[in-house]
Amino acid sequence: MSERAEIRYTEAEGLADSLRGADVLFVYDFTSTAVPGAWPGADRLRWVHVGATGVDSVMFDELIRSDVVVTNTRGIFDGPIAEYVLAQILNFAKDLPESWRLQQRHEWRHRESERLSGATVLVVGTGSIGRSIARMLRCVGMEVRGLGRRACTDDPDFGTVATDLHAELPGADYVVAIAPLTQQTRHMFDARAFAAMKPHSRFVNVGRGELVVTDDLVAALRNGTLAGAALDVVDPEPLPPGHALWDLPNVQLTPHNSGDVVGWRGDLATAFAENFRRWSDGRPLVNVVDKGLGYVPS
Repeated sequence: MSERAEIRYTEAEGLADSLRGADVLFVYDFTSTAVPGAWPGADRLRWVHVGATGVDSVMFDELIRSDVVVTNTRGIFDGPIAEYVLAQILNFAKDLPESWRLQQRHEWRHRESERLSGATVLVVGTGSIGRSIARMLRCVGMEVRGLGRRACTDDPDFGTVATDLHAELPGADYVVAIAPLTQQTRHMFDARAFAAMKPHSRFVNVGRGELVVTDDLVAALRNGTLAGAALDVVDPEPLPPGHALWDLPNVQLTPHNSGDVVGWRGDLATAFAENFRRWSDGRPLVNVVDKGLGYVPS
């Protein structure tokens, strides 16, 4: 890339100065909130690329109203996140944490586990990651339904895609959240949503922590409204010491790394470099975000 462009590297505190005169911004750290504050320095910016699938960190009013194109790194994390979801569902069904606790106590106690085949999972979010999750879970015999913006009865990955969250929740044994964070999806999983779920159901969040009202989730896990949760993302993030989620016995926590398999950083750079070659050659960019929606339409 250096033969095609002047490349500047900066941390958050130097972004405003580095943006002046820049045509392209690669937001490698998708958790950074520095772009809105540095926006006055974007005097000739034409394209922002985000090193993640979710672009909520750069969806502020000035950028949305501008002519600046936004792209993301859709596709890189699809398979790894689907594997993570399958692993967490297996973790619940086979109760591997309890097996480990019994082993630590040197206690040989026969137990029964749950069957995955025939269990129903609702995948909330029908983008590329949601579709990869659906295909993975179908391979182990799970009944998969999708929830998205548009209804469909013959979707190739989900079979049925519905639009009414609260109507779908009572029929699911597992609920997987992978929806993009938008004004419409923020806090979609609240006390009402958890109350609609089966008492034996489990909740897996690999989308954004802000999809959930955290206090409502904690209450549902404590009072038996919900049987368990596997959370790769939380609100707030990182989870502060002493937070209730750390110690709930029916919670599995990971630090926002469900898609971060070996080599992912290089994959991010490669994806940006390939899109940059398209941009510098005057060809259409891939993974262009609909700024009105806040994600790349399927």
